[in-house]
Amino acid sequence: MKSPLLSLPGAVPAEGRDEGVAAHYGDLFREQRALADGNGFVDLSHRGVVTVTGGDRLTWLHLLITQHVSDLAPHQATEALILSANGHIEHAMYLVDDGTTVWMHVEPDTQDDLIAYLESMKFFYRVEVADRTADIALVHLPAGSIAEVPDGVAVRETPQGRDLFLPRQELEAYAAAHGPAAGILAYEALRVEGHRPRVGFETDHRTIPHELGWIGTAVHLQKGCYRGQETVARVHNLGKPPRRLVFLHLDGSEVHLPGHGTPVRLAADGQEGRQLGFITTSARHHELGPIALALVKRNVAVDAELLAGDTAAAQETVVEP
Repeated sequence: MKSPLLSLPGAVPAEGRDEGVAAHYGDLFREQRALADGNGFVDLSHRGVVTVTGGDRLTWLHLLITQHVSDLAPHQATEALILSANGHIEHAMYLVDDGTTVWMHVEPDTQDDLIAYLESMKFFYRVEVADRTADIALVHLPAGSIAEVPDGVAVRETPQGRDLFLPRQELEAYAAAHGPAAGILAYEALRVEGHRPRVGFETDHRTIPHELGWIGTAVHLQKGCYRGQETVARVHNLGKPPRRLVFLHLDGSEVHLPGHGTPVRLAADGQEGRQLGFITTSARHHELGPIALALVKRNVAVDAELLAGDTAAAQETVVEP
């Protein structure tokens, strides 16, 4: 999905997983400050949108996902994961039920795989799953925003702000009335600052929820009956996930940010040392400077000075070892 807002003045297209929306509109730090102050919006119209309707929608989803949603109250936001049989993360779903429909947004271009899995699990339940990406555009309003929400639009409200499931044909008019627009790089910088993981960035083929701090927020430990539950319970009881998410303050004198997959090593060992993890997301923050999230081995000391490629990095604990 290519956003019509790429025609706005100063828009620079994003690349990679976020292709289709603007990376920024000419001033990354101004856009970040606007969001931090509760102003403007972020065009997330490249993300997949899926709905589930039918009388059994919540009890059925409850059996498939990691979150407790059988009695989810209308308009209460939550998030959930779908795991493999071995407990590895496959999908992250950001949900809200409006009383008749469960609305969720997922990573760009992943909705087909998600829907295929959901359809295979329908059996006799009274549910209908639909891909709404073509007609619904996701728009994010930051926390503190006083922007109006059009009548009939589903809203997912969290401490980080509000996600609007806006009819796609209304996107340009909404942007004109509720600017300034902020690009995905500003949104990502605030996500990294908030230590919030993202599938495809903080995850690889063997990531389990415990490594990213998703226990409690996206995984409910007092429910069962979902694929991968055995791994979740075993690791929770043992308390020893193999890796852990850390937040890094990067050396601000470096011109280039370390990209996704950049090796992380102990600073004392230098660039020839053993790799202990990798950078998952890096960003330039309007106050903190260059920052990153990284996934490192559990036994890396929490006060160890690190190297991200050739960039010095001081760590903050996100997930306790």
